[in-house]
Amino acid sequence: MSSGNGTRSRARRRWLIGLSTLLVLLGGGVVTVVLVVRAHQKVTVPAALIPLIDAAAKTCPALSPSLIAGQLYAESRFRAGAVSSAGAQGIAQFTPETWAEWGVDGDGSGAKNVFDPADAIPAQAKYDCWLARQVASVPGDATDNMLAAYNAGPGRVTQYQGLPPYPETRAYVSKVDKYAAQFRHLDGPVGSPAG
Repeated sequence: MSSGNGTRSRARRRWLIGLSTLLVLLGGGVVTVVLVVRAHQKVTVPAALIPLIDAAAKTCPALSPSLIAGQLYAESRFRAGAVSSAGAQGIAQFTPETWAEWGVDGDGSGAKNVFDPADAIPAQAKYDCWLARQVASVPGDATDNMLAAYNAGPGRVTQYQGLPPYPETRAYVSKVDKYAAQFRHLDGPVGSPAG
């Protein structure tokens, strides 16, 4: 279904570009305004992840279901088997070193598997809560500081007394905030239509 939406979006863009070109040619080659329309895609959280996200959000007061979902989407687009070019793995994109320290056996299988959302999501929550405590005294938005610490490390957030000046970290925080806003409906009471 998403590939069909992508095909329709590309076709719509080609049509708009063609129309714009025609208007430019008919208008004597003078362009006053060019608009590029991009279809808004609604991102949904896979149903199987919602109970894991709800449970993880209860790990500490710094977390909410929308924040965890936003972080997971920013990290991996909810793909359990994701592997980055830097070697980060799984839905929460743990480096092997960080997973060795923070990985949990969330499903009670007897193994800590970074590629299993039932293990990785509670591990992410546990790590997020620790990071939130590490940067709690840093001025600024506590959630943004925690996210920056997830991306750049708590030492950098403390060193810079807030968001480090790294474009990658600032973009990461902004991206997670944006995605979390899209998932606010998850923050409703568990068992309600929103949760």
